[in-house]
Amino acid sequence: PLSLFSFVSREAGGAIFFHHNLVENERLRKEISLLKYRLNSVNEIYLENKRFKDLLGFKEKTSYKVIAARVIGHSLDNWSSVIILDKGESSGIKQGLIVINYLGLVGRVIETSKFSSKAVLINDPNFGVSALDQRSRQEGLINGTLGSSLVMKYLPKDCDIQVLDTIITSGLAGHYPKGLLIGKVVGIGEEFSGLSRYAIIKPAVDLTNLEEVLIIIS
Repeated sequence: PLSLFSFVSREAGGAIFFHHNLVENERLRKEISLLKYRLNSVNEIYLENKRFKDLLGFKEKTSYKVIAARVIGHSLDNWSSVIILDKGESSGIKQGLIVINYLGLVGRVIETSKFSSKAVLINDPNFGVSALDQRSRQEGLINGTLGSSLVMKYLPKDCDIQVLDTIITSGLAGHYPKGLLIGKVVGIGEEFSGLSRYAIIKPAVDLTNLEEVLIIIS
């Protein structure tokens, strides 16, 4: 009987110890998850502050009057490239205004409501802007491709344009101020007709990760 009692006591003690460890492990797991969440939140705040610092720094340097806006949505179809912004008519936003960030040209406002607006990005196929090779002063028309690159069209066959050339807005299209950075040349090709050439442009702005932008209002 004494041996049986000792065995039962040991088993009961082991069960209690196991349960205590199980509860403690669960508590520690929840604490670790909470700490990870807080760490991610702090890191996100740091990154957001850094982006706003870059925007504000550009805002102070630029000669344009601009309004900062957050990206709160994206187009749901595969045939256009549109973002939704948290600023609208109540903030002075109008159709046709140009959207930029501290890296370069982003797009143009195409629709507004009282508290939000939509902007088409420069990689949208329906987007077009007159452009200029900053080195050679060669002019062309930039169009979107819905991908990660742009196309600069209507270049003469004997045009002076090279890979790594910087492409900017020419200012000839009225809406777009001259000198906004569009991107760099990453490739050059010849049209099927053989009468003209085109250039592939890598945008200066990462259009897939936009979170904050600036809207030029004057």
